[in-house]
Amino acid sequence: MNPSIIHVILTGGVGSRLWPLSRKSQPKQYLELFEGKSLFEMTVARNSHLVNQVMVVGNIDNCHLSRKVLEKSQTPYIDIVEATPRNTAAAIAFAAFAAQPEDILIVTPSDHIIDEMEAYTSAIAEAIAKAKDNYIVTFGIVPTKPETGFGYIEHKEDTVLAFREKPNKATAIDFISRGNFLWNSGMFCFKAGVLLDELKAFEPEVYAKAQQAWEANQNGRLDFDLSMAIPSISIDYAVMERSKKIKVVASQFAWSDLGSFESVYDYLAAQGHPVDAQGNMVIGTDVFSTFIGMKNTIFVATPDANLILQKEQSQDVKYIYNELERQGSDLLN
Repeated sequence: MNPSIIHVILTGGVGSRLWPLSRKSQPKQYLELFEGKSLFEMTVARNSHLVNQVMVVGNIDNCHLSRKVLEKSQTPYIDIVEATPRNTAAAIAFAAFAAQPEDILIVTPSDHIIDEMEAYTSAIAEAIAKAKDNYIVTFGIVPTKPETGFGYIEHKEDTVLAFREKPNKATAIDFISRGNFLWNSGMFCFKAGVLLDELKAFEPEVYAKAQQAWEANQNGRLDFDLSMAIPSISIDYAVMERSKKIKVVASQFAWSDLGSFESVYDYLAAQGHPVDAQGNMVIGTDVFSTFIGMKNTIFVATPDANLILQKEQSQDVKYIYNELERQGSDLLN
């Protein structure tokens, strides 16, 4: 049997920087904000012609939301339901264990906007070719501005020199000026067996505990106690920053992780969403709303909570979310 090309969709995020739109019961990837479609639905459609199979790694709280979208589009898929979040190393390991060793996995988050499909398809094809040569491929996005909300990849051609954490503004400007830094997209491509071999070499406990949890799965559903025993670590720390098999594909397609209201603002404005003469935008209500003496302000309305923020301070919404979580507020549900 020929190896399959499998699209693995990670759906575990809660989108805390998009509160109050994004809630635990309806995370940002399922919000139908984009011409009546959700980011998850767009992710499935974007890759449907590039792969043989779809695999969704989600959690017990959102798997029903994924199922609703996939049934709507009549997309057959393999369902992996995490009992509790254990970060991306475990999530990706489950997908690799569910596949055959020679299968090529294209791993993407479920909450990104991607345009310029010709460039995207070309990047995927380049990554698959490298994966067939037993490399683990990460997708780096050619940056358009000194963004502080993303990690960066320092590279020389397809060789990764270093992974860099989210920088401050001055460091981000320096990265852009140097010309050999890419945004870290959090997208990967590799053979299932190659990834598992590297995980086993660098994080043997994650490998062993994830394997144990996977082997005990019931129709793709994982046991809580076995899952809790898996160390929580990202795939970046576990493998990407340590393996000698990493290659990067420098990608020219338009990309945003829509991780903040600033990026949502930019996307909606480009789609023709109303913005007043001072750069102010209303999201979430058709009730007449207006701004006096304010510039670049975003008003976000929901039935039980409103948010008013300066566009440039969108990253700070996570602090509100964290404080509400500390209080045990129902406003997160």
